[in-house]
Amino acid sequence: MRNARSFTVASFAVCCCSVYLVYVHIYRSRKLLKTNVLTCDRLPSLLYLYLKYLGRALTWRTGYLHRTPQKKKKSEAAYTVLRCRLETATLRRFCTAAGYGWDYPDSEFRDIPLCFPEFLCGRLMLMLLTDDNFRLNPAGLVRVCQILKTLQPIDELKKGPFTLQVRVLVYRQTDVGVEVDVCLSATSRSGSLVWESVLTLLSKKRLHRDDRGLTQTGHESRPPDDTNQVELSVLWRTNPLSSWSFSDSSLHRLLSLSPVGLLGCGSQTAPSLWMLSVCLAEIEKHRGVDVVTAPVEVMVQFQEPVPVPGRVTIRFWEMLRDAGQSSALSFHMQQPGGNMTHMTGMICRS
Repeated sequence: MRNARSFTVASFAVCCCSVYLVYVHIYRSRKLLKTNVLTCDRLPSLLYLYLKYLGRALTWRTGYLHRTPQKKKKSEAAYTVLRCRLETATLRRFCTAAGYGWDYPDSEFRDIPLCFPEFLCGRLMLMLLTDDNFRLNPAGLVRVCQILKTLQPIDELKKGPFTLQVRVLVYRQTDVGVEVDVCLSATSRSGSLVWESVLTLLSKKRLHRDDRGLTQTGHESRPPDDTNQVELSVLWRTNPLSSWSFSDSSLHRLLSLSPVGLLGCGSQTAPSLWMLSVCLAEIEKHRGVDVVTAPVEVMVQFQEPVPVPGRVTIRFWEMLRDAGQSSALSFHMQQPGGNMTHMTGMICRS
C-alpha cells in the first residue's frame, strides 16, 4: 500500500514538473519569439533555443542558402531587446576572462571594454541564428572578419536602461560557401547609437578545406622590427566548454562549433571574441586607454583558429595611413615564432 502511494506521489510530481518545464521553456518561449522586440526581463529560454539550434544544425546542410517559410509574418531576421541594464558582476566576469583583470571596472578614467556589448548580445545572437528567417545552418559558422565602431564612450550604457539589437544585413554567395553580415548595436537611453559591430560569418561547404583568410579587409602588413610584443598562455578557461563561454551572456562558442563539435568531439579552439578582447586589453595596458577611447574603429580579419590550450604572441605597432597624413595602430596575433597568423587588425581614431 505504501509503495503504491509513493509511486502515485512520485508520478504526480513528475507530471507537474513536466508541465512546468514545457510551459516555461517551450510554450512561453515560442510565444515570446512571435515578435522581434522584447524586454530584458522577458527572453526565451536557453533550453528552447538550444533545442532549435540543434534541430537546425542536424537537418540543414552547411554552405547553402536555404529558403525561409513564406507564411512567416516577419520579413527579416532581427531582434531588439529593450530596457537592458549593465550588471557589475557580468562586467567583472568578462574583464577577468578577457585579460583586463577583475578590478577593471573600478579603475579611474577607463571606459568599458570595447567587446563587452558583444558579450551582452550572446542570447540575442542565438535567437537570430535559430530564427525561421535566418537562412543558414547556424552550426559551424566561421567568423571571417569584423568591423567594430564606438561613436560615444561605452560607459554611457551605465547611465540607464539601454537597447541591444542584432540583425542580418546581407547574404553573399562565394566559391566556398555563403557569407552573412550580422550587425550588432547598442543604443543609450537617449536613443543615441553608442556601439556597433558588423560580423562577417561564413557557412562553409562541407568538402572545402578550412581556410579562414577568405575575406580581405585591406589592412594586412608585416610587423616591423620595433614592435611591442606580448606572449600569453591560452588557458583551458578560454575553451568554448569553460564556464565563461558557457555562461548566459556568451554563446559565441556556437559560431565555431560544427555539428560534430556540438557532441563534444574534435579539437577545441578559443572563441574569436576572446581573441580580439585579449588583444585590445594588452594594447590598452601598453599604449594607454586613449588608443581605444571613443570615437574609434577596429577592423579585424580572423585567419587560423587558436588551439586550446596553447600559447600566442601579440604584436602591435604604429603605422602611417593616407600617404602619411594619419596614423593607426596595427596588431597581429600569431603562434610564437610567427609561423602561423591567427588574427590581424587595425585600430583607427575617428
